[in-house]
Amino acid sequence: MLLTTPNLTQSLPTRSPLVELNTVFRGSSGHPFLAPRGVWTINGRLIVSDTGQNRVFIWNRMPTMEYAEPDVVLGQVDAVETGRNAGGSVDADTLQYPSGLWSDGERLIVADAWNHRVLIWNQFPTQHGQVADVVLGQVDFSHNQPNTKGIGASPTERTLNWPYGVTSDGQRLWIADTGNRRVLFYDQIPTESFAAATAVVGQSGFTERDYDSANPIWPYSVKIGPKGQMAVADTQYYRTLLWQDWRTAPQQPADVLIGQADFESNGQNQYGLFPAQQTLSWTYDVHFYGDGLLIADTGNSRILWFDAVPTQHNQPADNLIGHASFATGSENANTRFGTDKQLYWPFSISTDSNQLVIADTGNHRIIIGKLPVPSIDLM
Repeated sequence: MLLTTPNLTQSLPTRSPLVELNTVFRGSSGHPFLAPRGVWTINGRLIVSDTGQNRVFIWNRMPTMEYAEPDVVLGQVDAVETGRNAGGSVDADTLQYPSGLWSDGERLIVADAWNHRVLIWNQFPTQHGQVADVVLGQVDFSHNQPNTKGIGASPTERTLNWPYGVTSDGQRLWIADTGNRRVLFYDQIPTESFAAATAVVGQSGFTERDYDSANPIWPYSVKIGPKGQMAVADTQYYRTLLWQDWRTAPQQPADVLIGQADFESNGQNQYGLFPAQQTLSWTYDVHFYGDGLLIADTGNSRILWFDAVPTQHNQPADNLIGHASFATGSENANTRFGTDKQLYWPFSISTDSNQLVIADTGNHRIIIGKLPVPSIDLM
């Protein structure tokens, strides 16, 4: 059955709707999603981190019905199993709380967060349980301690601690190394395991993990824009950090703050009782689209839309997805009778041309729709 609901992705009534025809997708019919936190679409494929059940699903064609069986399951032997590391020891074919995803259609990269590693498939997976080719953050596939030595160990240029986000421009790789309060940069997508990062964003060196409000506090997602911008969803400070040129990020604080007026401020919805046009609550993802920007304002159960990438601190959003007002959030009256008719804690956003997919995590489903065709002014 195809399930569409016009209210799911409502926008401001004074502007044209941002999303056309919302399709609800729940995954495998016998074993549907449980809190999917990562989503990616490329070349018509849909890739989902079914985080709560420790697996990644791949559909080679975008689903058009409410349920569809996956073409490939990673992290488990089939769509039925759900145990951490497939119920056994960590290995090249297991997952524990997979989160961020990236693919160019030829390679696949998965943030295997609770194994404190990132997995890379050099060829796009075609078989259930296919083993990864490269592991980052660990000396080999059979280890999974934070910073390789366990809780309390200092980070290095080769280690990871709760990496939740990954992204690439097809040549380089960025990892949101969340537990180490930093973003790691690799000048090439590694082809060998336990590779060293090239540079670090948010810390003075590879062995530091200090808490500084001028730097990412809890970087959950990192994305690169079409003009070389870099955006980091900094969850714990309810803000998104934006650099106009990713090359400057290792040397300086962000150029623009979204969600806060200055680097010292860290109020949820800027200490307001309700959300507003320029506030954020528990933001977990950010996504460039054409000349604009989408931000998963997760705690407010909405996605904020900016017509152009912001150039000033605390810039208000131009529109939103999920509510008809900027003043409506997760805990308002329209959620008291259930959340089936709206987004509920959306964690992740991806687009392929004008195809939009949203990990509607709190509702255990994926929302599929169409955005206006993007335009990019490269001048």
